[in-house]
Amino acid sequence: MTTIWRNDVGPSLTHNNDTNANNDTIMASVMQPLSKFVNSLMGIFVSLMNSVFAVFQAIFALGANIVNSVLAIMKHLVTMVMELFSGIFGFIAANFVAIAVLGGAYYIYTVYQSRNRGSLKARN
Repeated sequence: MTTIWRNDVGPSLTHNNDTNANNDTIMASVMQPLSKFVNSLMGIFVSLMNSVFAVFQAIFALGANIVNSVLAIMKHLVTMVMELFSGIFGFIAANFVAIAVLGGAYYIYTVYQSRNRGSLKARN
């Protein structure tokens, strides 16, 4: 039983199925758009998260490509040097490079030592 207010007589206790059906229709008409709204918001959120993950995946793929490219370049450089220093010409070139590296190291060492000796004499 529901209490229904009547304008002419006041409240009366009746069993009115039309009022319950009317309330159910109002609730259904409110809940359906609200449900669609919430579903739309969830769809927007999921799409946004998918976009963020796609950006991170693209950045990761770019980094992986850069690393692979650098490693490929290094591999080609090592292969080129190994091919250059193979055979008789390679033997001569390798010795020349070794002598040049040792001479450069000796030059750097002597310059470093002469600078340090100068600072030691100034202190005394």
